[in-house]
Amino acid sequence: MTNFYGQYIGFGAGGVAPAAYMTASGGHSTDDDGDYRYHTFTASGSSFTVSELGADSTYGDKVEYLVIGGGGGGGKDSGGGAGSGAFRTATGFQVEEAAYSITVGNGGAGGTSSNGTAGGNSTFSTITSNGGGYGASAWNAGGANGNASGGGAGGLGEEAGGSGGTYGNAGGNDLAGNAGGSGGGGAGAVGQATGGDTQGSGGAGTASSITGSSVTRAVGGQGANTNNNGSTGTANYGNGGGGGKGSPATNGFNGG
Repeated sequence: MTNFYGQYIGFGAGGVAPAAYMTASGGHSTDDDGDYRYHTFTASGSSFTVSELGADSTYGDKVEYLVIGGGGGGGKDSGGGAGSGAFRTATGFQVEEAAYSITVGNGGAGGTSSNGTAGGNSTFSTITSNGGGYGASAWNAGGANGNASGGGAGGLGEEAGGSGGTYGNAGGNDLAGNAGGSGGGGAGAVGQATGGDTQGSGGAGTASSITGSSVTRAVGGQGANTNNNGSTGTANYGNGGGGGKGSPATNGFNGG
């Protein structure tokens, strides 16, 4: 298989027995696990190249992929947490003898004057995972971005979180106009809504064992409140960035 996930693009492609499995190259790292080879991409500018297909009827011309968009950036000043990048994975994806250009979406920037920015898109072949929606600053609604998760609403304004796409979930709403920022949506759950001066938790991520062991990625960013910040999204995981606190007004945090 090859694992490709925005922020970490990987595939699972067979490689132990050349007659049965395809011969492929590319990625910033490769690891073997029995009959599987994992190609991991952590930045754009490289290709996954299939030089020879295998004879195996199940795996000779197919890969497993994981493609995750960059997490969005959190909002400033009682800011909402940002949404995770879209989390797309499947087995049995047919490939040809060709070079497949890889794009790995960057994490969005935390807000320095207001809202954060959306994460970048990750692509492999016909698969696109959009970056997560931005986390909002105080008095603003969270952002939505294509098929990814939405960002959380900022505090103070009773605004809505960004809607979630096909491969993500919605950000949390601000329910009472208090200073707490809401959580960004994650691949596995919506972001937590806030009704007081509390920090909304980011939505849960989704676990994948494409690299041989279970790893959870694409977690929503945590909202901030008056005195407490969120945090930076884990690099190359597609996690949303957290919001910046309100006193003093603090910048939001970058997505991963």
